[in-house]
Amino acid sequence: MALSEPKSLKYADILKELRVSFFAMNRLTSFPWILVENELQRNKSSDLISELLQQTCLHPLCQKFPPSVRYRRLFLSELIRRQEAADCDPLDQLYDALAEVLGAEEATECYKSYLLPSSDAVSLLESVALISEGTTGLVTWEAALYLAEWALDHKQVFTGRSVLELGSGVGLTGITICRSCSPHRFVFSDFHPTVLQKLRDNVHLNGLSNDSSPVVSVDELDWTTVTEEKLREIRADVVIAADVVYDPEVAESLVKLLSKILSCWSVEVQPEIFICSTVRNPETYSSFKLQLENSGISQEVMTGPVSQVFPYNRLSPIELIKLYR
Repeated sequence: MALSEPKSLKYADILKELRVSFFAMNRLTSFPWILVENELQRNKSSDLISELLQQTCLHPLCQKFPPSVRYRRLFLSELIRRQEAADCDPLDQLYDALAEVLGAEEATECYKSYLLPSSDAVSLLESVALISEGTTGLVTWEAALYLAEWALDHKQVFTGRSVLELGSGVGLTGITICRSCSPHRFVFSDFHPTVLQKLRDNVHLNGLSNDSSPVVSVDELDWTTVTEEKLREIRADVVIAADVVYDPEVAESLVKLLSKILSCWSVEVQPEIFICSTVRNPETYSSFKLQLENSGISQEVMTGPVSQVFPYNRLSPIELIKLYR
């Protein structure tokens, strides 16, 4: 193998990993900085830093949907630190980019872009804070990312079918499915007014609408009051939800809703139901599964590897279950 080939592969790997992590605003400590450092030490050139800039802060996606000001400032400061530690030639573009964000005002919202295998991106406007306006629904959580990855590996579950998503939040899972899995119809749903508005904004931001393909709608859905008539009107072939089992009261309402969904149709035509959860509180999650069992709802844990597409903390215990009666 020629000496230039490993270098080329290393460059491509570094650029890809940092680009994906940067746009998703992944934790900076998880970046492959040691690879960057080694490459800078090896050739004492700022070429890699220049390319990283072009793939991140100077990329058209960043100009259109920029990560938070603070995040970009920290990222650029880290690049400068690594470059100076390697004693590389100064790069004016790098300092110009930092000067630009130093003068920018921080906002309560920012864009995160999740890059798909197709090289397309799902861009979402999310809250900077994990909890905002009394809800956790204004950010993307790990189970939503895992469920989106699972969907990309199991496109046949959604292709040509009508899908209802419960607790859609800011829309990552549903938009990924609409972009990549060719459903016939997709119904996003939530109940919190602010979340619903953000969800509508993000669906529109990603070019989806009631006139698009697939046909898309964003519905207000109160789990405690929704009628069987409304559920029959939606007529979902597939029902999905991610990170909705985080509170005992919410879990109880979800089980009642799932029972209502399953009672709307005969056993032969029941929808496929998939619930994905980050198990933060084992007691709450065990209680949810026991309530399912007491309601006559069977469950199957979906095992097997899932392609790693998005950057997130994979140390958290995440479980995907399929439900049926």
